[in-house]
Amino acid sequence: MNTLLHTLKAHRGFIVFLLGLALFRTAVADWNPIPSASMRPTLREGDVVLVNRLAYDLKLPLTDVVLLPLAEPRRGDVVTFSSPADGTRLIKRIVGLPGDRVEMRDGHLILNGHAQAQAGASRHGETLTPGWVVDALRSTEDLGGRPHAMQALPALHARRDFGAITVPAGHYFMLGDNRDLSADSRVIGSVPREKLIGRAHRVLVSADWLGEDGWRLAPRFERWASPIL
Repeated sequence: MNTLLHTLKAHRGFIVFLLGLALFRTAVADWNPIPSASMRPTLREGDVVLVNRLAYDLKLPLTDVVLLPLAEPRRGDVVTFSSPADGTRLIKRIVGLPGDRVEMRDGHLILNGHAQAQAGASRHGETLTPGWVVDALRSTEDLGGRPHAMQALPALHARRDFGAITVPAGHYFMLGDNRDLSADSRVIGSVPREKLIGRAHRVLVSADWLGEDGWRLAPRFERWASPIL
């Protein structure tokens, strides 16, 4: 016991620093690695994004208890949140606000009866795993004046059609930018506001860790410090 107390006393400055860093990450800002392809081409595996935890609410640290609402989530925001299905941390884009009617027809998003424009379509080869390349159709979708990149993967089986869903009060409808490879609100349902963690607004660092030739680690400097649109 005396040895433990002596160790704690000797390293109290470092311990206070770690506690402060943990509090900062749970209440103010966080950084999250991107582990999956659900937000391609906006975000890629190997990106580490900066998340503003004070974008919408001040919460009691380590809980979903909202102490003070700070701002309203906006359509087009890229957010991290806890899945209402199993608590897994996810990152997706808000496409539906409380009260919106959301539907999809042949992969085209329709909000409140208005199809969201998709422009500038181009075809690319998309590597899903080493040796497996599929066609990807990339375009720019306009969410009420907030354009963002998205893509479709026609070769994959995906849910590209669903009837009108009204987003409940205090909830948000999420979609991944990689529409045909994303387990989003089409699977987990709409997300309650208290489950929102924060808004992802910038890529901090990025590295290509899975290339066509297998595992590797190559920095993608062109993505460092880039804004998330």
